[in-house]
Amino acid sequence: MRDLTDKFLSKKDRDKVRNCVAEAEKTTSGEIVPMIVTASYHYPMAEMIGSLILSLLTAVVVTLIAAVKKSWGGVTVWDLWIFPAVFSVAFVIFYALVRNVLFLKRLLITKSEMEEEVTEAALTSFYREGLQHTRDRTGILIYISVFERLAYVLADEGINAKVNPDVWQEVVDIVVSSIKEHKQADGICRAVKKCGELVQKNFPIKSDDTNELDNLIVEKE
Repeated sequence: MRDLTDKFLSKKDRDKVRNCVAEAEKTTSGEIVPMIVTASYHYPMAEMIGSLILSLLTAVVVTLIAAVKKSWGGVTVWDLWIFPAVFSVAFVIFYALVRNVLFLKRLLITKSEMEEEVTEAALTSFYREGLQHTRDRTGILIYISVFERLAYVLADEGINAKVNPDVWQEVVDIVVSSIKEHKQADGICRAVKKCGELVQKNFPIKSDDTNELDNLIVEKE
């Protein structure tokens, strides 16, 4: 799958997000990290199933058309060679098509499957990027998967001990709605600000506070 992060956030947008994070962290010891990835999974079954269905339909239609056009009509044993030949060629073409035309591939994946993969990838990324290692366990990951157009928010145990985890859905909704409006940079900034507001009361800034994590992570495909 081709990289989608550059199109999703330009260099100017990335600088804007980093500045938003820096501004939000001026009032809280919470460490807010937006993370942008191309996709949470490659979904190979979508490519396979889509190719099989389209190839079968194409092969059946071509075989029937070839039989009908014959002067004597009807399907003969010779026509059966048309089916596997057309199917084989069509499968290769449709496999490449489904793999590279992302909106078509997305149609072949259920929303629940995408949500499951995004959740799993967000959990993996949280620990891989070291958000669990902040001094007061105050890391917050805003994970955004471009292909799925979904987001997931994870907070470390220090924050979840004092902030109801259910509130993070508000942050997710901000991000997802902004993606639909093609205003993702503004949406991420609003989400970052919301995170800051949610944790500011319980985790105010400390005199010796330092920036422990990156203000933005963009993972290339």
